[in-house]
Order: sequence, then C-alpha cells, then structure tokens
Amino acid sequence: MKARYHYRFYPADQQRQSLAQLFGCVRVVWNDALAICKQSDSLPKHSDLQKWVITQAKKTTEREWLSAVSNIPLQQSVADLGVAYKNFFDSLNGRRKGKKVGSPRFKKKTGKQSARFRIGGFSIKGEEVYLAKIGNVKPIWSRELPSGPSSVTVTKDAANRYFLSFVVEIAPVVQPAINPSIGIDLGIKVFAALSTGEQVCSPSYSKLDKRIRRKQRKFTRQVKGSKRREKTRLQIAKLHNQISDTRKDFLHKLSTRVVNENQVIALEDLNVSGMVKNRKLSRAISLQGWREFRVLVEGKSQKLDREFVAINRWQPTSQICSECGFKWGKIDLSVRSVLCINCGTSHDRDENAARNIEKVGIGRCHDSKWTGSDRKTSSEASCVEPSRITAPSGR
Repeated sequence: MKARYHYRFYPADQQRQSLAQLFGCVRVVWNDALAICKQSDSLPKHSDLQKWVITQAKKTTEREWLSAVSNIPLQQSVADLGVAYKNFFDSLNGRRKGKKVGSPRFKKKTGKQSARFRIGGFSIKGEEVYLAKIGNVKPIWSRELPSGPSSVTVTKDAANRYFLSFVVEIAPVVQPAINPSIGIDLGIKVFAALSTGEQVCSPSYSKLDKRIRRKQRKFTRQVKGSKRREKTRLQIAKLHNQISDTRKDFLHKLSTRVVNENQVIALEDLNVSGMVKNRKLSRAISLQGWREFRVLVEGKSQKLDREFVAINRWQPTSQICSECGFKWGKIDLSVRSVLCINCGTSHDRDENAARNIEKVGIGRCHDSKWTGSDRKTSSEASCVEPSRITAPSGR
C-alpha cells in the first residue's frame, strides 16, 4: 500500500523565485489545457494536450518562458487534469462512490500552489533533495522514509509555507491488539465517546475562531489589491493553519491510539454534508474534523491489519439500551442521561450509543426493529413512561 510523508523546508531567496516561476508555469499549463477541453466537443487525448500546451506553446512568444522550468511538472499537470476529468465522469455515471465530484476548475494565482516531480525530476542525496532546475533543498527530516519515493510534490500553502510530500510504498505491519473491539460515537462537546467509558474532548478552537472572524470582517472592508489587504489575508491564513495543525495533531494521536489498541474499530457513517446545513451548528461541526478522523482511522487500520467497520447512519444507536436491548425511542439532544425501565440501568447517552455501535460493528445487533430482550415491560409502563430521563443538561 502507498503512503504519503510530509516534510517542511525553507528555500533560499533564489529558490523561492524559481519555485514561484515553476508554480506559475504549472498553473498556466493547467488553465490552457482546461480551456481547450471546455471549448472542444469531445475530450482531447492526453498526448495531444501535451503537444498543444507544452511543446508547441514553448515555440510562441507568449509562452516561451515555459522552457525556463523543468518539463516533468508541466507534463504531470496535464496528466492530473486527465485524472480530474476521469473522476468527474465516473461520479456522473455512478462508478465513483462518495460525494459527487465537480468538473475541473481554473487555478488561481492566490492560495495553495503545487508542482509534482516524477522519477527523473528529483533525487535524494543524503540530507538534501535535488529538484530539477530548482537546486538542492534540505527538508526537516522528522522521520525516515520507509522506502524510495515514486514521486515528490512541492507545495506552498496560503501562509507561504513550503512542504515536500513523498509517495512511498509501505507494507502492512502485523501487531497484536490489546482489545478485541471498540465503538466510537462522535460529538461536538465530547469529540469521541468510547464504548470503554472513556470520553475524549477535542482542543478548544474558539479563541482562534473568534480572531479569524474579526480579521475576516476587516478583510472585506479593505481595498482589493492593496498591501494592507494582502497583509490581512496572510494573517487569516496563519490563523487557519494554527487551527488545522492543532486539529491534525489531536486526530493523529487519537486515531493512532485507537487503532493500536483495538482489532475491530466501529464508527457511525455520519451525514456530515447534511449536518453542516444547520446554521447554528455548522461552524462547530466543521471545526471538529469528523471526516478527517474517519479517513485516518481507516487508513491506519489497513496499515496495521485491523478491521474498520462503518455502520449504517440509520441505526438507532441512541434509542436502544445497550444492556438489555429495549428500545425507548427518540429523545431530545438536550437529554444526556437515560434510565432504562426494562432493566433499570442508567446510561450516559453518548456512552450507550458507543456500546451499541460496537455491537453492531461486530455483528451482535440486528436492525432498527430489534429489541433484543427476553424480559418485557408491563403495558402500563410502556404506555405511561416509555423512558425515564434522569439528568437533563444542555449541550
């Protein structure tokens, strides 16, 4: 299986200029090829696009500066456009699972920039990495590469930070697990409620988020193209990076611990795109990174030979007693604790949902019609008090 390793590096002033020229050439080649595709009745061949936007374009006075950079990232830019169109058509035809993919768009000068080098355009020499027509750069090697990389991507984010991203081949690691299984219920106030009873809270992003809002209001009032507006944009990008880096560090540590300790990891397939349509909770949900956590857990499960299970989002995990299986029905989100009238067990809402998620994940639960209890309540109890709320508290 393939994995990606990221390293930050600090280019010299001359290398910054060369990288800026490279990013501009890659962007222009992409935009020229995309313009040809949009004007054509049928999608041109990959070889024809390369000939038109690279080989023939270098011979014109308008694009002769394309010869100043390496040809490999330019060719890779056209190849990436073909992959983007393939994903778009597969999404339209239903061959691609997941969220619908839109058609490729033109790249902008501002924001994230990237260029990819294949084998032949880069080489690793000791502690330095040679990039064609850029020179030697020295990344911060926070960890060793497990094998030789097949490609390297040079990126510059919106806050003007530079990174090298290597794609390497890794083998699954056989490592015994401590626990057989675990269920995880994701939330906002408590990021993850584990079936073991542990509750994991995410870092607080509220202070940085308030600063971003204030800077964004200032940004909208400033004149477009001014130096003050560019300075504010850079400040906003740095604040976004602080939130992103903090969240990524938290999610990586939690996902690594969960996958290392458990053989079967069960998560609920949440409809995040639908949940963010709630105007009151959309910002809080977006800051949590539920989807990113699922991707990390799924990827690390493959690496360590674990079993990852995403249960159906329609499973009533919050409506069933995890002890006896009695179904008490829907309860309001403000209710955080429930007393089951069938077995008398008091449940924390999130912990009970996590235990049900674990049971469904390992195949010990049935569908939403399952009650799973040999004992039955009396008709008076089921009619008068279908469930007993013990501790209402706001979320």
